[in-house]
Amino acid sequence: MSEAPHRLSSRPSYLLTQTATHARRLVTEAFTSEGARGYQYRLLATLHEFGPASQADLGRRGNMDRSDVVGTLNELVAQGHADRTPDPADARRNIIHLTAAGEAHLRRLDTALDTAQNQLTAPLSAAERTQLVDLLTRLLAHHTPD
Repeated sequence: MSEAPHRLSSRPSYLLTQTATHARRLVTEAFTSEGARGYQYRLLATLHEFGPASQADLGRRGNMDRSDVVGTLNELVAQGHADRTPDPADARRNIIHLTAAGEAHLRRLDTALDTAQNQLTAPLSAAERTQLVDLLTRLLAHHTPD
């Protein structure tokens, strides 16, 4: 770790920011190795966990801007990882479905992401990794509006 002034290196905000930079690099490299981006993983994981959904619902669940959802879905549909079908209840919107190819791609991305997570948390024991996730979850929940 480079030498930073103690008044920086002793503050959680500084440590979180520095660690986030490394995490972002590792995750980006992992997804790139599989020809994907983070937004694609976010939407595929959301579809897998919650099932078919409207674009608006996917954006809310994935915490994504509507324009990012549309662009990313266009990529996923073109790659055969998702399908759009008209909503029978409202012809103005589409329902997005995960395809079998999308599920297979998600599994590959999970494996790549697991490798990145292991690299990021390499100096921690399994118990410390669990504790880190718990602490970060609490911090995020505290700072996330309902």
